[in-house]
Amino acid sequence: MPSPKMLKLPEVLAELGMSRAAFYRMRARGQAPRIYKLPNGELRIRRADLDAWWDQQEEQPAA
Repeated sequence: MPSPKMLKLPEVLAELGMSRAAFYRMRARGQAPRIYKLPNGELRIRRADLDAWWDQQEEQPAA
């Protein structure tokens, strides 16, 4: 069974089109996709989690 595709934070930021600071603010509000912290301190986000997060954003009406 292949391991899930894990994206580095800069890859996610490029896809979202946002700065690291904006992403961390969104994360602090609990509105970011799930993040995995590696033993070396680097952050990763599963491709499937990011895709699910995108789908969830489309379903929510604009405030």
